[in-house]
Amino acid sequence: MIKKPELLSPAGDIERLKYAFAYGADAVYLGAEEYGMRAAPKNFTLEQLQEAVDIANSLGKKIYLTLNTVPTNDEVARMPDFIRKVAKIGVHAVIVADIGVLSMVKEIAPDMEVHVSTQAGIVNYVSANAAYKLGAKRVVLARELSFEDIITIRKNTPADLDIECFVHGAMCMSFSGRCLLSHYLTGRDANRGECAQPCRWEWTLHEKTRPGMEYDIGENEGGTYIMNANDLCMAPYMDLLVEAGISSLKIEGRAKSFYYVASTTAAYRKALDSYMENQNSKEWLCPIPVLEELTKTSHRRYSTGFYFGPENATQTTDTSSYVREWDLLGVVEKWENGVLYCSQRGKFELGDELEILSPDGSTVKVTPTWLKNADGEEITSTPHSKMEYTMDCKYDLKPMSIIRRPAK
Repeated sequence: MIKKPELLSPAGDIERLKYAFAYGADAVYLGAEEYGMRAAPKNFTLEQLQEAVDIANSLGKKIYLTLNTVPTNDEVARMPDFIRKVAKIGVHAVIVADIGVLSMVKEIAPDMEVHVSTQAGIVNYVSANAAYKLGAKRVVLARELSFEDIITIRKNTPADLDIECFVHGAMCMSFSGRCLLSHYLTGRDANRGECAQPCRWEWTLHEKTRPGMEYDIGENEGGTYIMNANDLCMAPYMDLLVEAGISSLKIEGRAKSFYYVASTTAAYRKALDSYMENQNSKEWLCPIPVLEELTKTSHRRYSTGFYFGPENATQTTDTSSYVREWDLLGVVEKWENGVLYCSQRGKFELGDELEILSPDGSTVKVTPTWLKNADGEEITSTPHSKMEYTMDCKYDLKPMSIIRRPAK
């Protein structure tokens, strides 16, 4: 009997955490104000971290805290006190990239579960076993591995060592995210969570002795993006992910919106549940609604990364632009007696056909015949940021449902 993998989603703040859990995540990974690999998101104060743990515990779910920067001597000196505080809060695991941090966590909080980050670059079973012997409960494998590599690691490691792999989201052009390009060009250190993503920029060639003269490298007519990686999307291959023995399926995106978190989590929840319910069938196919859902959030061109080997990796895209085919319009606060109470996230007009995504992953089409503002006055559009409004709706939709439409 194949064990059902965990679905692990990102959260940059409490709102995104709540949406991740509502839309089907088994666990969430997040960062505190120090030691995490994402400086751009708001991240969590210790008080918010306690709130996050309390929410997860009430739902029977888990919180994993990132401690995966490469710490300086000054940061290491402060870390023991921080570890004691997060252990007291009760986070379910910490994610580390540095062998010294791993050792420190096991010494200070021996009962705390430790996951070794993808930043550690684990690409073989010897490294995975070494992490296990040092006290790691889980290894997050390097993103450059193929299915064949992952299966070999699974076969040659203890059964109680979890294997986690990224299955969706942005990819880094540098091995396991180890990159000095941003720090060199902008002073923002990618290994401290501050990456400026210069790999996404459009590049030209400049000859040193000819100032002001630039030459197109000429990748194609759209420009030159020789380091710009595609986004990863492995939902269509859920059967192969599960059969490879992966313990946790990880969605990238702590810096992305609550809508992205909800939509991608819902899609992967549906794909995973579908496969587990039909794993004895001869040929599983990813449900069409899953594939459709993954086109409804902002993303770069999708690829399968390195899962089918480097020879099949389509890692570079020829544009820095995102594909944005749908607009987020609002969220549902409640439904009552045929009336939908909503909060605005984007403008739409009375008469527009809307689509509403529910936390269970289902969607319905709605074309309201009336709109009213918070004072009960009839209106013809929703122009104001986060304004409260109501509209008619025959469907009993749950709070946190998401209102959207195709982009105009």
